[in-house]
Amino acid sequence: MSDSHAAQKGRQSDAGKPGERRTGPLTFYRQVVAELRKVVYPTREQLVTYFFVVMAFVLVMIAIVSLLDLGLGKLVFAIFTGADDV
Repeated sequence: MSDSHAAQKGRQSDAGKPGERRTGPLTFYRQVVAELRKVVYPTREQLVTYFFVVMAFVLVMIAIVSLLDLGLGKLVFAIFTGADDV
C-alpha cells in the first residue's frame, strides 16, 4: 500500500482549494516587492519619538521589576532565616 495518495491529499489541503497550484518563486518575489512598496515608513521625527517612548516604557518596567525583586527577595529571606535585621 503506497502513501502517495495521502501525500497528494495533504498537498492539496496545504494549497487551499484542491484546484489551486502553489505560487512559483518568481511570482512570490514579485508579490513580496509589491507588498513592501505599500509599507509606510516613519519619518525621522516619528522614529525619534517612538524611540524615546519605548525607552521610557522599558525603564519604567525595569524599575517595577527591580523593586518587586528586591522586595520579594527580602521577604523570602526574612521568612526563611527569621532575621529581624533585614
